[in-house]
Amino acid sequence: MQLKMILPKGRIREKVFSLLERVGVSVRADDRSYRPSCSSKDFEIKLLKPQNIPTLVALGRHDCGFTGYDWIVEQNADVCELMDLGFDPVEVVAAVPDSLAKKDLKKRNLVIASEYRRLSTAYIKEKKLGAVFVQTYGATEALPPEDADMIIDNVSTGETLKSNRLTIVDRLIKSTTRFICNKEALKDPWKRKKLDELTMLMRSALNADDRVLLEMNVPAKYLDAVVNGLPCMRAPTVSSLHNNEGYAIKIAVLSREVPALIPQLRERGARDILEYKLEKIVS
Repeated sequence: MQLKMILPKGRIREKVFSLLERVGVSVRADDRSYRPSCSSKDFEIKLLKPQNIPTLVALGRHDCGFTGYDWIVEQNADVCELMDLGFDPVEVVAAVPDSLAKKDLKKRNLVIASEYRRLSTAYIKEKKLGAVFVQTYGATEALPPEDADMIIDNVSTGETLKSNRLTIVDRLIKSTTRFICNKEALKDPWKRKKLDELTMLMRSALNADDRVLLEMNVPAKYLDAVVNGLPCMRAPTVSSLHNNEGYAIKIAVLSREVPALIPQLRERGARDILEYKLEKIVS
């Protein structure tokens, strides 16, 4: 038995490939291949555009896949979301040419262009706009002002909109990359076990990205002072050194806290402080 998985082509592909590599699923593909090789016999892999993935997973053509939350909403896909990976954060926004930004759009007959048909028609209805929808197939920001009065598109920094003299007038949804599965796949014991294991491993790998392991030696007389100042996930690991010459302490801490924490630990009596990169944290 195999788990049929769709991986996304495009800008989030390498991040997904890298994460899978970290959890023991090595995927190899050239730029022209839609059927990459996989190091694990438990998975059958196919590459498709993220836009195609939610519907195909919902239909059961594949058991699971990675796609943006915006496409799940756009397609109203009946899937189970197993995990938010946090990759490729974007917002779906409505934007108009700078010259229209302060105008009353309800008094105009608009042409609204977007790749998001469902989101756009819902927005037109909600805002009670007099508008004609035009389906686009990429480069939506190129249409205004000659071919569209408004676009509904995803943005990360907004710099592309600014360079095309477009102003955001509304924000529809926020989106990140999600790991999704077909609901029927969860009813199969073997598939559910594989999905649960893969989700757990990916979550543990991503949890480790924000933390490092600190290890230090502490003389007995400084133990309480050091331990009381530790921002660890739970209780620190404390063990006796050889010949009862103090204690060894291990803690997992947020990476951003380390620059301020290490000098504090030194002041409290910690010595021989080592910092390690973590690969996974399974909680």
